[in-house]
Parts: sequence; C-alpha cells; structure tokens
Amino acid sequence: MGRIVIDRERCNGCELCIITCPYKLIYLSREINTKGYHVACFNGEEERCVGDAMCAEMCPQVAIKVYR
Repeated sequence: MGRIVIDRERCNGCELCIITCPYKLIYLSREINTKGYHVACFNGEEERCVGDAMCAEMCPQVAIKVYR
C-alpha cells in the first residue's frame, strides 16, 4: 500500500506521471496552480498504489513524493 503527494505549485501538467502509472491512479485536475497549469492529482486509492515510485522518477519537476 502506497501513497503519493504532488506539490501543486511545482507541477507543470506534463502528464508524464499519468502515462507512467500502471494502475492509472493519477489524473489531471481541472484546478489550476498559480503558474496557470492544470495539476496532476492522486485519486486517493492507497490500497491500489504499490509505491513503486515510477511516477516520481518520471516527473521532470520533482513534484511527487511517494510514501510506502
């Protein structure tokens, strides 16, 4: 069981984390950060997240932290 936290202000909405997650637990929100980007969000299904950190490794903005 894992959990991810996405720093909304660092996220630039590139969607690499969304593409990378094999369990499709991340989505692009309609919310916009102060830089004008739609931000990635974790859907909250901690029981499905394995904490593999693939999303964090792909994030060019280093906006994702993974907790196991």
